Amino acid sequence: MLHVLKHPLITHKLTQMRKKQTGTKDFRQNLDEIAGLMAYEITRDLPIQKVQIETPVQVCDTYELEKEIILVPILRAGLGMVNGICNLIPTVKVAHVGLYRDEETLEPHVYFEKYPKSIKDSIVMIVDPMLATGGSANVAIDMVKKQGAKSIRLVCLVGAPQGVANVEKEHPDIDIYLAALDEKLNEKGYIVPGLGDAGDRIFGTK
Repeated sequence: MLHVLKHPLITHKLTQMRKKQTGTKDFRQNLDEIAGLMAYEITRDLPIQKVQIETPVQVCDTYELEKEIILVPILRAGLGMVNGICNLIPTVKVAHVGLYRDEETLEPHVYFEKYPKSIKDSIVMIVDPMLATGGSANVAIDMVKKQGAKSIRLVCLVGAPQGVANVEKEHPDIDIYLAALDEKLNEKGYIVPGLGDAGDRIFGTK
């Protein structure tokens, strides 16, 4: 199921990221902030369990998160969303999935993967700023499913209809969260209007 988060602060910060003149520092800072805002919205339905604690005043019946949360950034651009979510949920564990896209075929290729041992019983959030063709997202979802993950969410800033459709076709059980659903892909596989190459803009490599 697709969820487009219509939050004024998310929309405002995404607008700053889209601007051609936005430099690396501001691009990265806005990405951090959007990731945290998105995580706040996405985690509204996390399961909680009843616990008993002792405050400085008395014993108290209250609640805490029932399951661990594992972030799975798709390298390298997905790393740009990790800090913002970690700032909101400091207890998250971070897996890593390394994928690169063939510039001619646009097909994704795996070059690295590493997971926490608790992934089977955790809530997994796969993060990547862009959902373009959906190829990398589908491969990443396949990879974490092979590790036994059952509760998986795909979190991206900007998506194209083609990418959303491809993920929904291959993985109809996965919830997709976007800050914006853009118009289309161009002939090079870039999202239009998009925000350019997120990895290059995060790390200042172009």
